[in-house]
Amino acid sequence: MKISSKGRYAVAAMMDLALHQNIGPLTIADIAGKQNISLSYLEQIFAELRKAGLVKGTRGPGGGYRLARAPETVTVASIIEAIGEHTANSGGEDEYTPYQLWANLSTRVYDFLNQITLKDCLAGAVVETADVA
Repeated sequence: MKISSKGRYAVAAMMDLALHQNIGPLTIADIAGKQNISLSYLEQIFAELRKAGLVKGTRGPGGGYRLARAPETVTVASIIEAIGEHTANSGGEDEYTPYQLWANLSTRVYDFLNQITLKDCLAGAVVETADVA
């Protein structure tokens, strides 16, 4: 699974929304300032998060973005997938062993990230690597 800066920014922004979910919506400008992310880049990320149903926006005074789902139902993997980064399955069964190795590793990384929710991130929970089969 490829995790680029875009994926890290998306996870950071979602964590910011989760941290402030009881306060009200946050503007993209507020998040960009706190996370030191380009506003225009974050707007692109939020468009993808909104399309995936992970965030919802409110217009007007006091508007902004909030989580569309409870933090315990949003996994890190779902955030990364929402912005277009997916598990890479390189090569087929007839391909060389290195391709199978990377495809297997990618699947394990995805499985690991799919166990970690926003709630876990906020609580600082550590998922045991032994839990990944």
